[in-house]
Amino acid sequence: MYALAISGSPRKDGNTEYLLKEVLAPVSRAGWETELVRAGGREIRGCIACYKCFENQNQRCAVETDMFNEIMEKIVRADALIMGSPTYFTDVSAELKAVVDRAGLVSQANGVLLRGKIGAAVAAVRRAGAVHVFDSINHMFLMSQMIVPGSTYWNMGMGFDKGDVADDAEGIKNMRHLGAVIAWLGSAVSKHLDAYPNP
Repeated sequence: MYALAISGSPRKDGNTEYLLKEVLAPVSRAGWETELVRAGGREIRGCIACYKCFENQNQRCAVETDMFNEIMEKIVRADALIMGSPTYFTDVSAELKAVVDRAGLVSQANGVLLRGKIGAAVAAVRRAGAVHVFDSINHMFLMSQMIVPGSTYWNMGMGFDKGDVADDAEGIKNMRHLGAVIAWLGSAVSKHLDAYPNP
C-alpha cells in the first residue's frame, strides 16, 4: 500500500508539511510506503480547460510544460492521497488548487481514476478559514468517488511561524488519529476494491 501526501505550501518544512508528516507517521508504521511531495512554490499552472485529457485518455494532462504529470503519476499509483495546504484568504494555495483541478479532470477523463482511493484533506491555519480549505479539497475527492475518512475534528493545525503547529496538541492528536484511520481503512478497503460500484 502506498500513501502520497501533497503539500501546497511554498514553505519547505513549514506547518503544512509538519502536519502531513504527522499523518504519514502512523501510516508508515502500519507498513505502508509513504511519500511527501511539495507542489507549493513550484511551477505548476491551473487547468486550461482544453479537454485534451478526454481525447488522449493516457492518465496525464496534455500540458507537459510543468511538473503536474510527475505528481499525477504518483496520484494514480497511490492507495491514499492526503492533500495539505496553508490557508490563503480562507482557501487553498494556488499551486494546490492547480493540482486539485487538473487531477480531478484527468481522473474523470480516464474512467474516474481516483474511484475507491482514500482521500484526506489537511489545513494549516493561523486563526480562521481552515474549514473552507478542508472543503475545497474534499469537494474534488467526493466528486471523484473517493473514500473520505473522518477524525477527531476538522483536519487542521493552528500556527503562524514554522513549527508553531507542534504546539497545537489537539491538532497533532487529530493528525495522528487520521493517519491511523487511513491505515485501518486501507487494509479494509483493499480486499474489496474490485467490487467498487462503477456507474
